[in-house]
Amino acid sequence: MSAFDEYKRLTEPDKKEKLEIWQTAIGLQDVDGLKPSDYLIETAKQNIDGKITISDVKELLNAYYKTKDEKTGGEDHPDLRTEEADKVSAHIAEILAEKTFKFSPAEFISIHRRLFTGIYKLAGIIRDYNISKDEWVLNGDTVFYASADSIKETLDYDFAVEKKFDYKGFNIKQKVEHIADFVSGIWQIHPFGEGNTRTAAVFLIKYLRSMGFTVSNDMFAEHSWYFRNALVRANFNKHVTGAYPTMEYLLRFLGNLLLGEKNLLRNRDMRIKAGNDENKVQNKVQNKVQNDILKIIAERPDITQRELAELINKSERSIKTIMTAMQEQNLITRSGSKKTGYWKIL
Repeated sequence: MSAFDEYKRLTEPDKKEKLEIWQTAIGLQDVDGLKPSDYLIETAKQNIDGKITISDVKELLNAYYKTKDEKTGGEDHPDLRTEEADKVSAHIAEILAEKTFKFSPAEFISIHRRLFTGIYKLAGIIRDYNISKDEWVLNGDTVFYASADSIKETLDYDFAVEKKFDYKGFNIKQKVEHIADFVSGIWQIHPFGEGNTRTAAVFLIKYLRSMGFTVSNDMFAEHSWYFRNALVRANFNKHVTGAYPTMEYLLRFLGNLLLGEKNLLRNRDMRIKAGNDENKVQNKVQNKVQNDILKIIAERPDITQRELAELINKSERSIKTIMTAMQEQNLITRSGSKKTGYWKIL
């Protein structure tokens, strides 16, 4: 972001907001290893200075790359990835500048379409094939993404659950944990062939702002690859090697983003290590939470999961996930109805 150093001391609110938007838009390209051109940087500066609009930026970029295509006789020019970085950055800047938002799967899909129209043929189209991706942070392994034939239903379900969720009564940290669970879940669905992380990030920023959160733009500007790797680790599960999903890294990122924390964010800390030393640590943490739950329900068998979440300082969704795993491991069982039943330790 050194290209924007001259703007760091801006005091005009309009210019400062535009600068932060552009830094976020450009920084998000790093999730796919893309870098913007000098032409995009200079054009963005003109927008920050108020000399041209976002629409002007998009038109200038189209003309710029059309000229490049014509010079190569219509063949794919060598700047194809740079063109994607430039155009998607402009599209992100346009969306983040808008003061509109609707929490729905349709909005999520619309964001993908707007970001990648002119870049991907299937912009805004849910994939009809299964995918896997080699991940550096997993040493070449892959997360299991949603099956193509269940994407729409799964996406609708996750949005419906989140829309019904009542944040009242939760402290700020528990709210952030719940948001982490939600964004991790919709990312794991991976509805599109490409561009899922950038779509999830833009949607998350808009969602957080609609909830009244102040979003620290420099986090996505400087740590977007960390954000993606954190989502990978939150969804990677390989019991045979002792590797389990962990929200630790995503919560570090969101803690810095929303709570003013100063967590150290290093991608190498997330990488699956030989001997699974890291997973042993994660298992100890998971076991501690399970032990805390067992102690509490031993004294209060009729306790609700929401009450457990408050006592243990975890989100209700995290408690539900952990207790479902405990039931599968035959550690606990539920007797009676949801309202009048109780927990039994096996």
